Amino acid sequence: MAPVLEKQLPGAAGPGDNNKEDEEGQNLWSSILSEVSTRSNSKLPSGKNILVFGEDGSGKTTLMAKLQGAEHNKKGRGLEYLYLSVHDEDRDDLTRCNVWILDGDLYHKGLLKFAVTPQSLPSCLAVLVADMSRPWTIMESLQKWASVLRDHVDKLKIPPEDMREMEQRMVKAFQEYSEPEDAAPSSPRRAPTSGEEETVVLPLGENTLTHNLGIPVLIVCTKCDAISVLEKEHDFREEHFDFIQSCIRRFSLQYGAGLIYTSVKEEKNLDLLYKYIVHKLYDFQFVTPALVVEKDAVFIPSGWDNEKKIGILHENLTTVKPEDPFEDFITKPPVRKLVHDKEINAEDEQVFLMKQQSLLAKQPATPTRGATESPGRTASGSPRAPSRAGQPSVTSSPMASVKKPDPNMKAGAANEGVLANFFNSLLSKKTGSPGSPGAGAVGAGVQGSAKKTEAGFD
Repeated sequence: MAPVLEKQLPGAAGPGDNNKEDEEGQNLWSSILSEVSTRSNSKLPSGKNILVFGEDGSGKTTLMAKLQGAEHNKKGRGLEYLYLSVHDEDRDDLTRCNVWILDGDLYHKGLLKFAVTPQSLPSCLAVLVADMSRPWTIMESLQKWASVLRDHVDKLKIPPEDMREMEQRMVKAFQEYSEPEDAAPSSPRRAPTSGEEETVVLPLGENTLTHNLGIPVLIVCTKCDAISVLEKEHDFREEHFDFIQSCIRRFSLQYGAGLIYTSVKEEKNLDLLYKYIVHKLYDFQFVTPALVVEKDAVFIPSGWDNEKKIGILHENLTTVKPEDPFEDFITKPPVRKLVHDKEINAEDEQVFLMKQQSLLAKQPATPTRGATESPGRTASGSPRAPSRAGQPSVTSSPMASVKKPDPNMKAGAANEGVLANFFNSLLSKKTGSPGSPGAGAVGAGVQGSAKKTEAGFD
């Protein structure tokens, strides 16, 4: 019997086709898993932290809230928290960067344990805020908060090998700094890895990274719009600001820190600050070079500066030396007491007049009629005290003894002399005073009248 051949349907697949489909399915799943794995590795890392230190009133909370995009921020106490939104346009990825702001009172420094742990320290960036409106406090403030951060890092008790690895990473980042390209990219692309390009490593300077904390540090000078106010009101000169910048930059070298001058009021360098932060934390490409021309908009990235470049500022110092103490040259201006004029309310007119009337009533009457009379009047019109009862009137007038004014004298001086002589004559020739001519005339009149009376009775 002949073998029966099985008919194969036109749409049926053979064993070879099934194997081919299995292989294609496996390749598809492999490509999907590889893409997912690649995306997970290329995603923006989460858990990055910004630690902000500074004095009360230095503007640290206002600065970070401005970077966040919040116009009206609420200031808290102790340890404040907010976050910055970081967007990678190339990968269409979004993440949040934690921001911890420590209170300006050293009493709250123990709260750092909630923001920085041994596990989170490698993902931290420290920001030391200095207030340019009070430049005499800058160096003391920077040294204080850097010491607080260093003490906290020491308390974390990180294994020596891990800490050494973090410090070497900071040294490498400082040494491998290169001037960025002039052309700005359209999006914040990731910076190339160290293996893609070969860089020339330069040795560190004598005073560079002597205080290596193992994490990047950034010094932000706020309120730089106050520089013009310091020049106008407190007689600050270019030499003062060059000396301040020199001291801050030498301090920055010790910690391998970057430096940037900002102003929230004038919105100066805020966008630059944000780009530099995400560059240091997320390796975004950064294309802005160092800016040292404008005294209120300085920007010095970490790794650019050295002692030789700082020495350029020392050429402009004439009355101070670079090694002089900071507080001896940048002194606090004396406090000027503001004199506030008290508001004086005018007294009511009627009340004022009543007071003047009562004062006039208490004063004794003064002979003012003679002072108003003209010295050129006749004797009959001269002032004369009224005769007392029982006494004859005095015929002689005091004006008769008044000397005529000198025609060569001025009119005002002559009038004053006439009035003075007039009142002196009144005082020297009182009516009824013994020895005066008036008294004798009065006595003679009395005696004559007495004789007439006796003769009449006789």
